[in-house]
Amino acid sequence: MALFESNLKSLPRIGKGKVRDIYAVGADKMLIVTSDRLSAFDVVMSEPIPDKGRVLNEMANFWFERLGHIVPNQLTGIDPESVVSEDEKPQVRGRSIVVKKLKPLPIEAVVRGYIIGSGWKDYQKTGKVCGIELPKGLQQAQKLPEPIFTPATKAESGHDENISYAEVEKRVGKELAARVRDVSIRLYKEASDYAAQKGIIIADTKFEFGLNDKSELVLIDEVLTADSSRFWPKDSYRVGISPPSYDKQFVRDYLETLEWNKEPPAPKLPADVIARTSEKYREALQRLTGTSLS
Repeated sequence: MALFESNLKSLPRIGKGKVRDIYAVGADKMLIVTSDRLSAFDVVMSEPIPDKGRVLNEMANFWFERLGHIVPNQLTGIDPESVVSEDEKPQVRGRSIVVKKLKPLPIEAVVRGYIIGSGWKDYQKTGKVCGIELPKGLQQAQKLPEPIFTPATKAESGHDENISYAEVEKRVGKELAARVRDVSIRLYKEASDYAAQKGIIIADTKFEFGLNDKSELVLIDEVLTADSSRFWPKDSYRVGISPPSYDKQFVRDYLETLEWNKEPPAPKLPADVIARTSEKYREALQRLTGTSLS
């Protein structure tokens, strides 16, 4: 059964994102429930994608564990079902985590290993991405010589907005900016090397970080999921075209065929697009982790 939005009465809700519902657990922890909502072009679609939230939750937990030696993460290890009432357990089962309450950094740490999406558009116009000069003559979806750190932030409109590394230094300081950049690239490299062995290319991804009470860097939010990353199947990857993908690109591609201004309200998604998208998410989990949803 799909969950469009959680409705927990036993905990105070302190936030609602495009996909996640956030509740306070005491003064220093939060329960994050990953719904089956899907956001495309920063607009939440009207229909849920069955199993999406459970896939994202399981995938993020897989990466948190696998990459924990690089940087600490937000997880507490507390069972989400233990912090809600008995009748609310089905809402959180398999799609929730209890995390530490941290101070989030005001940037999104984007790492690109391939030239695609907004990076490809910037490159076509300027030969650069976020001020980084790239080799001439790159084709769409081509692998970059080395992964690049291309930070972003939320503009007032709610859309992601690329910013320069100098802007990151202004916002968080030089030392912390360098730490975020270096950790992000290391996380991406290790994850993409692993995924390649499983037949998946991670074209790019977005990390978010917070600081604990000792001002230590901590990995927060989701990590290397099909919502925060572009996953391409290696066997159908070709340079020069936008490759098929395991993420919500399937929905984006459908929406691009419509006469829609990418502002709310969202157009209705056909049943076959919903089903194929759900299938893509589950397939990505199976490929990456070797396990299916329980």
